[in-house]
Amino acid sequence: MPSFRLDPAVAEAFPGTLIALVTATGVRGGEPWPRTAAALDELERQLADGSWQPADENDPRIEAWHGAYRSFGTNPRRIRPSVDALGRRLVKQGALPRINPAVDSYNAVSVRHGLPAGAFDLDHVTGDVVIRRADGTESFTPLGEPDTVETPKPGEIVYADTTGVLTRHWNHRDAHRTRVTEGSTRVVFVLETLHADRDGHLLTAAARELRDLLTPHADRTAVEYVGPAQPRADV
Repeated sequence: MPSFRLDPAVAEAFPGTLIALVTATGVRGGEPWPRTAAALDELERQLADGSWQPADENDPRIEAWHGAYRSFGTNPRRIRPSVDALGRRLVKQGALPRINPAVDSYNAVSVRHGLPAGAFDLDHVTGDVVIRRADGTESFTPLGEPDTVETPKPGEIVYADTTGVLTRHWNHRDAHRTRVTEGSTRVVFVLETLHADRDGHLLTAAARELRDLLTPHADRTAVEYVGPAQPRADV
């Protein structure tokens, strides 16, 4: 049973951090997920009729992540937080990508609530996962680019297990090794905020919404939280 840990240096630099870990075991990704399909369709309908817009870089939720990226040397307008990039893609194309039901579920929840989200296949995670600053020696293979190896810059915040880096620039992009596929059966989904005092209720609602989408298609689901006050959770 791996644990997720928030490194003290990251907690000190970002004291409002709160991360929801939504775990699902016995996931059945090969069956239809009608509620997820409906959630995607509804977001696209609301965008089309003008009743809703995804958060953009002027929204405090996205603006906070831009500030965090700049603090560790990443230009957030060139390398965007995942929720920022997803919202921009939705506005431009009028539709969200359809990857597989599990990924589609967290994409829908992420863009609806303006919170970064990601996921890891726990069968491909080695040891514990730590949210920490990179030291410049780690390796990272980007999602969809299995032949590419990158080295995060020292000080960049990453998720990392004992084998390597699982995300770059905190939440810009996930690794290929731990990608969630239709065949993944043990998955942990991650939702994040930098301002728990302001947006903690959004994070709680988003975690609950994601769990509700997962529950009909998994044997078991659970939610844990990691932050400065509780820097470790087993999943």
